[in-house]
Amino acid sequence: MKNGLDFLNLLHHDLSIKILTSLEDPSDLVRFGAVSRSWQHFVIKNGLCKQLCLRMFPQLSRVDHVNELSVAAKGHAEAGSSNFMEWEALKREHRVYAFLAQGCLSFAIRECISEAIIASSTDNYPEESIDNTLEPRDRVARRASYWSSKGQSNPAVPETLTYRLCADLCVITEISIRPFQAYFQFGSPIYSANSVRFRMGHIKSSVDNLVSESCQDCGNEKYVWTYTSEEFLMAQENKLQNFKLPEPVLCIGGVLQIELLGRVQRQDMDGLYYICVSHVQVMGRPLSPAFGIQILEPSEKFMLEARSYTQPPPVPEQTSLASTLQMRVRDLEQIVNLLRENGGNVVDIMEYGYGWDVEDEESDEEEEENIDVE
Repeated sequence: MKNGLDFLNLLHHDLSIKILTSLEDPSDLVRFGAVSRSWQHFVIKNGLCKQLCLRMFPQLSRVDHVNELSVAAKGHAEAGSSNFMEWEALKREHRVYAFLAQGCLSFAIRECISEAIIASSTDNYPEESIDNTLEPRDRVARRASYWSSKGQSNPAVPETLTYRLCADLCVITEISIRPFQAYFQFGSPIYSANSVRFRMGHIKSSVDNLVSESCQDCGNEKYVWTYTSEEFLMAQENKLQNFKLPEPVLCIGGVLQIELLGRVQRQDMDGLYYICVSHVQVMGRPLSPAFGIQILEPSEKFMLEARSYTQPPPVPEQTSLASTLQMRVRDLEQIVNLLRENGGNVVDIMEYGYGWDVEDEESDEEEEENIDVE
């Protein structure tokens, strides 16, 4: 704005919109709106922050309306004015979408998986359950840790692994999968898939107790998928393979499903094809507790809630002690399972290699002490 001239008044409305919608950084729109009241009015009236979010994440087209839990209602005296109420709704949308766009780019990146929901099949439950894929190590207490599908004579039969994320809204940037190498079999075969595909969405609100053991055959009819990725080739290699999405994806509803397409390894013992996964890692930006959603049935649209306009604190770096305790719990779970299998015979358990190594214990204790000191 130079010499008192407002370029918005000099340009055609459509041209002004075209210029401003070319901005890709939400901070630029916020700065533009801070120049003057008329410019702020232009940004809010034309929903430019909402348009920016829709360009960033097309999944937001299913938003029915937005709500603020952290802002008290204003203007009760003028509640009868339709123009006033419409303007308040536009300002609310502007605030919510402006902070959402900022959060999708600035909130801390971290591991996003909260828990495993279900696998389409499991060969030996619980020894080879999907829960093992949350463990970064492929051996726990000197025993193999992995998920295994049931064997199939047809290598084209797919499998799925479904997880719950740590927030209802997560911006997912990359997913990593480590196929399992059966070091205890002749030739140490790697039971990878031929390719993978990813789906994101939410559980239908009418579905209950999805995590129960009786739900091993739950299909996609239990979910609403708001995003499906392209197909990525998987290498038959025993390493954490990174599948970076072309663009960050907003997972609405906190459910991620991995489709494992095609089997490449036949087991010599029974001549059937299997898929085995050692570890799954999902990286992204959780948007809670700042944002939440409420699914609106039966339309399958949702209400976007701004619960706080405070940016979440950074994730603490000292997480190794908690990780160590979680790994110990999983070690104990496997020992308990073995005891059940062997009728409580401790001698048999020792033959599996579960004898506690004193040196390992001492090194773990020293590690924990160092963490406390730091």
